Amino acid sequence: MAANGSFYITTSIPYVNAEPHLGHALELVQADVLARHRRLRGQPVRFLSGTDDHALKNVTAARVAGVEVREFVARNAARFRGLREPLALSFDDFIQTSADPRHRVGVERLWRQCADRGDFYLRHYQGRYCPGCEQFYAPAELEHGLCPEHRLAPEPVAEENWFFRLSRYTGALLDALQSGRVHVEPASRRNEALAFIRAGLTDFSVSRPAARANGWGIPVPGDPGQVIYVWWDALANYITALGYGGDERPYRDWWVTSGDRVHVIGKGVIRFHAVCWLALLLSAGQPLPSAIYVHEYLSVDGAKLSKSGGPAVSPYDLASRFGSDAVRWWLLREVARSGDTDFTVERLVRCANSDLANGLGNLQHRTLTLVRRYRPGLIAGRGGASPPGTDLAAACHALPRLIDDALARFDFRAATGAIWSAVQAGNRLIETQRPWELARRENQGDHAAAAQLDGLLGVLAGACRVLATELAPFLPAGSAALGRQLGTGDGPAAPPAPVFARLTAPA
Repeated sequence: MAANGSFYITTSIPYVNAEPHLGHALELVQADVLARHRRLRGQPVRFLSGTDDHALKNVTAARVAGVEVREFVARNAARFRGLREPLALSFDDFIQTSADPRHRVGVERLWRQCADRGDFYLRHYQGRYCPGCEQFYAPAELEHGLCPEHRLAPEPVAEENWFFRLSRYTGALLDALQSGRVHVEPASRRNEALAFIRAGLTDFSVSRPAARANGWGIPVPGDPGQVIYVWWDALANYITALGYGGDERPYRDWWVTSGDRVHVIGKGVIRFHAVCWLALLLSAGQPLPSAIYVHEYLSVDGAKLSKSGGPAVSPYDLASRFGSDAVRWWLLREVARSGDTDFTVERLVRCANSDLANGLGNLQHRTLTLVRRYRPGLIAGRGGASPPGTDLAAACHALPRLIDDALARFDFRAATGAIWSAVQAGNRLIETQRPWELARRENQGDHAAAAQLDGLLGVLAGACRVLATELAPFLPAGSAALGRQLGTGDGPAAPPAPVFARLTAPA
């Protein structure tokens, strides 16, 4: 397949030391919307997710659980993969880095390419290491002596590791980000990465003693006493899943010649993706990603969601109680583009009832009921002509472009806001034009009212079709249900029925 116009999108891959929480669902749903949207626009798409298995924290968690680490990792990885159905995800590939045969050969090839460039050297190192981040921190990076991400004091560690010459790539990294060759959204995150580079890059450790890792990880080529640092290992998944180091045809199609190579990540890993990962690719002589989209965090009562040591909200539980559409809509409609967002069940329920049940659901049900009663041919015939000059017709005409523009900025609030504006315009039109009154006048022989009713119901039916289409990336289940009620024009449509049920929050 020619992939010059293709779209390759990935999520970051999480550690599997515990069950997934709602923060993981946020990233998966965001990436899923982007993938579905590009498919809707006719682009070839490949959507990758997966799990990061070789972290020392996975070893520690398995030990605490009294389970062999490979079994522990496989069990938790299955829980991340299993989010596909409850969240209505459409990923095409899922890589588990400890078990997928594509991964190790690709990591080894990437290592050898960087080694051939002369970018590794052995060094004795002493520093402060955060097991939660799997990262060494300089004293200036700590906040009152604590890791800024996990709020814990890093452990003192002294060992001999392989180091990567990150400082060698300062100029090339600045050029990639400043030129927009690697586009980072929002711009504040691009500026953060640039500030980090300008402050002076230091070489970083890319291996760990195999003994400290209990042998868990990929051995350094030519030095089995060391295993490759989990972040090097994990970052490589974006290309190893494409056969890099093995059958490289997918790699050529989806990375080397792809139109778009997009990473969706959380703000806590911006340095690894916008600095370290780019430097590794530059060292290996491989193409860079075209875009890095960065989301904020979710919190509960102001505390960041966490798999361990903090609040955790299960996406499995939420989807089981409220359905995938309600969960997806809250994540896309309510989560801020800048700054963390606090989650409560009450907010999810309120958002779903206001926007879906009372807003979109009300428009859909009223429209289809009116059309079936007064102009059933509009459904079988895929709607009538939309008269110009109505807010609804204008909103629906502009909707695809507004969504395209918003998603190109990684702005899901703006995209869902455009949908909501069209829904509001539809409900306003029904209230102001009162089609039931036009039908009454038509029955009394008013030909002008009959023509007005034709145009009004045509606009409403057409709007429902546009909304059903444009909603598909955001609410796959609801969009499909609405489409079934609208029909295809080749047969009878399903009877009108509420697509979005009203939800009830727990007492």
